[in-house]
Amino acid sequence: MNKNLKQIKEDIYDNCGLKLSHYQEEKESKEYEACTFQLNELKIISRSSKITPKKTGQFVTFWKRQGAGPIAPFDDTDSFDYFVVNVRIENKLGQFVFPKSVLIKKGIISTSKKEGKRAIRVYPIWDTPLNATAIRTQKWQLDYFVDLNNSSEIVILKSLYGITN
Repeated sequence: MNKNLKQIKEDIYDNCGLKLSHYQEEKESKEYEACTFQLNELKIISRSSKITPKKTGQFVTFWKRQGAGPIAPFDDTDSFDYFVVNVRIENKLGQFVFPKSVLIKKGIISTSKKEGKRAIRVYPIWDTPLNATAIRTQKWQLDYFVDLNNSSEIVILKSLYGITN
C-alpha cells in the first residue's frame, strides 16, 4: 500500500470504522499512487496528486485504459462511488472525497453527451489560486476536502463517505 493511503488508513479510516478491503494497485499511473479499494461497501478510485512547479494547486490524473487502447476518461457507467485524491505538502495531509455524481455534474466523468477529463488540478485549503477559474474550482472542490491534520474534520470525512454514527 502506498505511503499516503497507508497513513490515512491507520490514522483515520481505522478510527472511523471504515474498513479498507479489496486493495489493488493499478499498473499504470504509479507515480500518482493509483489504486482501487473498498471502504466498507463503497468502491473507491484513489490517486495522490503532484505539486507542479509553475502553477498553484496539485495535478492528478484520472483516466483508464481498456486493453492496449488509448487512455480515456472515466465514464458514468464505470463501477465506482468516489474518486479520492490524497494531497500532501510538507507536513500537511488532506483528502478530496469526490462523489461520482459531482464529477458527472462538473464534466470530469464522461457521459453519452459529453467527454470527461483525463486529469484535473485540485486546490487544497492551504493553496491560494491566482486566477478566476482556479478560484471557482477551489470553491466547489473545498466542499469535498478534509484537512487530515485537523482532528475536528474527521466528522466531515465521515459525512462525505455517508457515515452517520
